[in-house]
Amino acid sequence: MNFKRMWAMFRARNHEFFRDRAAFGWNFLFPFLLVGGFALIFGSNRYNVYKIGVFPLEDKPVKAEFLQLPEGFRDQKNFEFIPFTTGREGVDKLKHHKIDFLVKNASPGNEYWVSETSQKGYIIEQLFNSSLIRTEHKVNGRKREIQGYEIRFIDWFFPGILAMNMMFSALYGVGYVVVRYRKNGVLKRLKATPLTSFEYLTSQMLSRNFLIMFTLLVVWIGCDLMFSFQMNGSFLDLTLVFFLGSLSLTSLGLILASRGNSEEFTSGVINFISWPMMFLSEVWFSLEGAPQWVKYAAEVFPLTHLLTALRAIMNDGAGLIDVAGQIVVLAVMSVAFLIIGSISFSWN
Repeated sequence: MNFKRMWAMFRARNHEFFRDRAAFGWNFLFPFLLVGGFALIFGSNRYNVYKIGVFPLEDKPVKAEFLQLPEGFRDQKNFEFIPFTTGREGVDKLKHHKIDFLVKNASPGNEYWVSETSQKGYIIEQLFNSSLIRTEHKVNGRKREIQGYEIRFIDWFFPGILAMNMMFSALYGVGYVVVRYRKNGVLKRLKATPLTSFEYLTSQMLSRNFLIMFTLLVVWIGCDLMFSFQMNGSFLDLTLVFFLGSLSLTSLGLILASRGNSEEFTSGVINFISWPMMFLSEVWFSLEGAPQWVKYAAEVFPLTHLLTALRAIMNDGAGLIDVAGQIVVLAVMSVAFLIIGSISFSWN
């Protein structure tokens, strides 16, 4: 492995990117538009389905006969009841906006918990108390205080936008570009040089990671000035996780680029992988209440482990030891994807 050749390819790819003003500008503008747009649309939590946590319950999925709640509340449309064995588990999900409302099953005082930062929670609270007034109770339920810091929806949502932008930048910035090089004959000319496939792919991966981290820094500072995000963990830990996640996503893009010779086909394959990854990795919404097989399927994607670690550090103040499992998975995926891409790579 020759570092001088890798450095030359690294610099060449960076110069190419910075000279492409359209692509350069869009990499900065796209996440700003997403954060601002979703903050306006989803910041008020206008969804059709309301997730109600109920404890203590053991049965999954929840059966109606196990719900000892006010009838008018239990029979509401668009309510999805999610069981929890303990109240602590339910409160933790409530603080992280994975559910909208938490109620204790068969509680004589009709105890409930709701996040003050959730507008959906406010609506459910009104419906819950209204259903009690219409029954023999004639009084509101007993509202319990949530202990600890309440996470705003935008604080939960922001890591997902950053990770999604990283995913598209990694897959298209490597997979699509390398295929274009192959189609234009650039790779055929590089094949005549001493450059090896491993050196070429490694330089492409490092170049894309440098650009992703640079873009990430600018986007983070700009969005933080507008929305004042809450950061409870270490910026150093967060940077390491971002870097590992970027490596993993970029190396996945190298596999997509290893054989393709059609930009249209490669674009279709990238969409085929990126969209399920985006929906199943909890970028936009929580998978709480989804079938167990869906949650298992989500573990296949590097974006899932990246987001789990990012939100733990940003929202909960977790350290590297707390997210060691996700770090190991991302590191293993990065190495495995790079090796597979190098073995299957074709210059022609």
